Amino acid sequence: MSTHTDHVSLPPAEPAGPRQRRTKEHPLGEARPNLFAYLFLGLGLIIVMSPFVWMALSSVKGEGEIRRVPPTWWPEAPTLDNFRELFDRLDFPQFFTNSTLVAVVVTLGNLVFCSMLGYVLAKFDFAGKTLLFRLVLGTLMIPGMVTLVPLFVLVANMGLVNTYGGLILPFLAAPFGVFLMRQFFLAMPDELIDAARVDGASEARIFVQVVMPLAKPALATLAILTFLGSWNNFLWPLVVATTEDKYTLPVALALYSTGQNQTDYGLLLAGAVVVVVPVLIVFLLLQRYFVQGVAMTGIK
Repeated sequence: MSTHTDHVSLPPAEPAGPRQRRTKEHPLGEARPNLFAYLFLGLGLIIVMSPFVWMALSSVKGEGEIRRVPPTWWPEAPTLDNFRELFDRLDFPQFFTNSTLVAVVVTLGNLVFCSMLGYVLAKFDFAGKTLLFRLVLGTLMIPGMVTLVPLFVLVANMGLVNTYGGLILPFLAAPFGVFLMRQFFLAMPDELIDAARVDGASEARIFVQVVMPLAKPALATLAILTFLGSWNNFLWPLVVATTEDKYTLPVALALYSTGQNQTDYGLLLAGAVVVVVPVLIVFLLLQRYFVQGVAMTGIK
């Protein structure tokens, strides 16, 4: 007695495709492109990190070893004298407080104002919206040096020279922040906002309780970039701050490490290492959101 399965035959084996033949010819198969990618990224990492590593290692060298030609990497006689001199010569707590206050307030201001303007440009229709957005984009093309003198005259007429207001007020909002937040809000579904309106929520409540919690990646990206820019800002505090009690860390380091005849590189490198620490802490705390924000706004 025969069964149905007796007449079932297996389909003929398909001939080996190009992919199979390629795998046979190259035992590494698809792992080869990844290997090249890792080598390329590793080379880029070494190039980018080399100045930072040399700065950190040289901060514990003596002045003679720092100036040696050709330069050395590993310190022959490590010493913390540069850091002791840094804290002895500089009013470090005052300068650190000034930098922290300016960077934190500027960052918070950008998060609030850039988010509000970006949300309006992305989700509301009104007369002049396109012109306003083009003006924002146009300001991105203007070099900062061009606006330095007019900005200083404006701050001076307001009586804000050598004040925290003069250090903070001109940077509470930035065109790049508006552009970044607008691009993120464009990707946010309109149906989500419409549903909140149908439920009776006001526009302010929608922005605060619905939109802003979903914008954490973009906010983290904007926070890191703004904090980094404000923390490292040298030229504007140098122009506006006229007394030491308003100096920020970059200005204080430049003025105290540069003498009339030569630069104290040991003091300068030790100060640079200390200045970098808060930026690294902010980046490590917001790293996860930062990567998401760059990816989402970049795709849009």
